[in-house]
Amino acid sequence: MIGLYYIIKRNILIYIRDKTSVFFSLLSMLIVIGLMVLFLGNMNRDEVVYILEKYGGQRDKALDLANATNLIQVWTIAGLLVVNSLTVSLTMIGMIVEDEAKNRIESFYVAPIKRSRLALGYVSASIIMASLICMITLAISQAYLFLTDSTVFTVQQVVQLLVLIIVNVFVYSSLLFLIAIFVHSVSAWSTLGSLIGTLVGFVGAIYLPMGMLPESVQNVLKCLPILHGISLTRQISTQIALENTFLGLPEEVSKEYQRYMGITVEVKDRIISSGSQFVFLIVCSVLALIVASILLKRREIKNR
Repeated sequence: MIGLYYIIKRNILIYIRDKTSVFFSLLSMLIVIGLMVLFLGNMNRDEVVYILEKYGGQRDKALDLANATNLIQVWTIAGLLVVNSLTVSLTMIGMIVEDEAKNRIESFYVAPIKRSRLALGYVSASIIMASLICMITLAISQAYLFLTDSTVFTVQQVVQLLVLIIVNVFVYSSLLFLIAIFVHSVSAWSTLGSLIGTLVGFVGAIYLPMGMLPESVQNVLKCLPILHGISLTRQISTQIALENTFLGLPEEVSKEYQRYMGITVEVKDRIISSGSQFVFLIVCSVLALIVASILLKRREIKNR
């Protein structure tokens, strides 16, 4: 266990000391914030206000605007938490690729530590660091909501979001570790990272709401864990904001909006329950770890 501790500590320190890696692991989050501030946030807010005017009859426009703004804020925060879960995990897991490319991994192989524990060290460091970054993001988001006089997350919401942060990080770290087994060069991993960083906003239905995407694209996204992870996070973060915003409107209006914005996921005209989404995420991560363990075991036997 001491060897495992030092592997985790070593990987975390390497990440923290490399300011460039930290910046690029957070770049996708910064892009999302920039796009929301420049135009996407106002566009999504105005869409909510339009819906309220269309279906709500005589209403308090100032209150509707404030509620719509808060709804888009917490919807965006959910996206940021999941983006960080993925991109920070991507950078942390990339260390095993770099160690292999620079032949550092051979030094670990001759050390008195099992390969399974070595792999666990990389995954654990990823989970710890990505979870920490996401928790800091959540704390900053809570402070931002408070300072802008918006509705802050309740204690129950914060606890639920913390649980989902750990679950999402576990899922992405497991899946990325499996992918890393097949990548043997830093340039290939960097290219993969750039691709994932570019697509994460579209795959998570952040840049474009789910309802704006073609049905064929939606069907593909519904098979990916990232959409379900972000959907669960949105369901928790927007719970109170949705109630305040759509108060007095028919329930169907709120349900259709949630489907359109990717807060809920629908398959064959049925909303997938949050429990089913949670199980799907856990199954994906467990399967990824099992497959990765089998591949590592075969590689170990082959190298003997």
